[in-house]
Amino acid sequence: MHQALYRKYRPIKFDDVSGQEHITSILKHEALNNSVSHAYLFAGSRGTGKTTCAKILAKVVNCLNPENGNPCNECANCKAIDSGNATDVIEMDAATNTGVDYIRDLRDNVMYTPAMLKKRVYIIDEAHMLSDSAFNALLKTIEEPPEHVLYIFATTEPHKIPATIISRCQRFEFRRISMAELSKRLMFIANSEGIALESDGAALISKSAQGGMRDAISLMELCAGSHKPINAELVNEILGTSSYDKMCDVARYIANKDYAKLFETVNDIVVSSKDVLVFFSDLTSFYRDMMIQKSCSGAKYLDLIPQEYKLLEDVTSLFDMGTLLYHSRLLDDAYISMMRNPTNKRLCAEITLMKMCDSKLSTSNDALLARISALEDKLRLMSKGVTVSQDTASSQDHNSETEKSDKKSNTFTEIQEDSVNESVENDKIRKLENWSDIIAKVGEYDQAVESFLKNCECYFIPKEQKYNIVTSNKLMATMLSSERNKKYILDSMICCDVEIDSLSQINIILKTAKEAVSDLDEFI
Repeated sequence: MHQALYRKYRPIKFDDVSGQEHITSILKHEALNNSVSHAYLFAGSRGTGKTTCAKILAKVVNCLNPENGNPCNECANCKAIDSGNATDVIEMDAATNTGVDYIRDLRDNVMYTPAMLKKRVYIIDEAHMLSDSAFNALLKTIEEPPEHVLYIFATTEPHKIPATIISRCQRFEFRRISMAELSKRLMFIANSEGIALESDGAALISKSAQGGMRDAISLMELCAGSHKPINAELVNEILGTSSYDKMCDVARYIANKDYAKLFETVNDIVVSSKDVLVFFSDLTSFYRDMMIQKSCSGAKYLDLIPQEYKLLEDVTSLFDMGTLLYHSRLLDDAYISMMRNPTNKRLCAEITLMKMCDSKLSTSNDALLARISALEDKLRLMSKGVTVSQDTASSQDHNSETEKSDKKSNTFTEIQEDSVNESVENDKIRKLENWSDIIAKVGEYDQAVESFLKNCECYFIPKEQKYNIVTSNKLMATMLSSERNKKYILDSMICCDVEIDSLSQINIILKTAKEAVSDLDEFI
């Protein structure tokens, strides 16, 4: 009969418990010195070892041959507890036995001595589910129990347990297990079971488990059912999560206001039957990583592999802290809205992503803060480079010094028309969508430059952060290539919310037609 891996590889002594040395060391010391308390409270998130440590403690207090604070796991008492045949170790689920009547029966049976073991151990799981009357029925027996009785309460919500109960117990807080510990344990189990688990797959499973060993082992067993090597790609596919590369791409789409790509991303999630809610949860976690990276560059607070950390550094530079906070609030509100109304997940996701692209679509304080931060960044960018002339009514009023400097910098690049078309087809460059708005803005600086630009096209090269203004008129190319006119164009782009940073460049391109080949040339 198949046994789940998390049960098969459950620790049988304190030394095997991962990530809880601050607790197991104390329990071993108490067991070694025969100073075990009468009541314990184990608190912590799911899958961190609360019930496991309770069972080990039940064994060690009843073990006939304890070894350095650990049970021997060989004596009759240890084997009886492991097999579940020990009637003196009572494990109850408070979630299904919340009433006072059950606790009264438990309290009445406390007075009887153990049938076969040295101590009668009561392990009460999910103890916070007990009713107030049930807790009250336990008060006296917990405070002064018979010498042969040991209580162990396990809970994920200790704040729901009355203070009168907590004060009568020795309390231990179980921490979330680190990614390194989880990955190490997963690799050990995989090697023992003959499972092909790769390091990136183990890291991603550990991250998805959120500090729970049981969840991590269960997820690995789920992935192992595919009978394929377990890598990061397979884990993302089976769990329905998005890869870190995908999250980085989505953040870039938002920064570049690329609505088409964002709608395509949501459509792909829906078509592939993945959950939009899971996607938003992953995106929220990614924004949390960006905020940490932006505020303190704290790699120790991020559960990332080196490749992911490099991607995070590159994407975080596209946002300021005000925008990150605004986007995080939008993601939180959208997540809550999707939980309340699951039928409109897609619509909610698309509206939220649109709001993230343009803070003008919201009037909240966070949106206003993001807009102010964006304006400050624009002012910093516009203050760099060539100073714009005071009088921008006409190009004829510029001073002679500026004209001299412009003449020296009138340079442009010549390329053939086929090269431009080929780059567009291969998606190496793309047209700037709001080019007409930018031209109108340039007209506020110089109407002559505006008239030139009306006959030009603008292309964006994402990988190089370059903006190529393409014209087929050599005179226009010469006029537009001056540093002054480039500055007008750059400032207008900033004002029109085009993604510009300190590395962005404006290039003037002269598009020439492909030379015709004569019949004589072909013959030669």
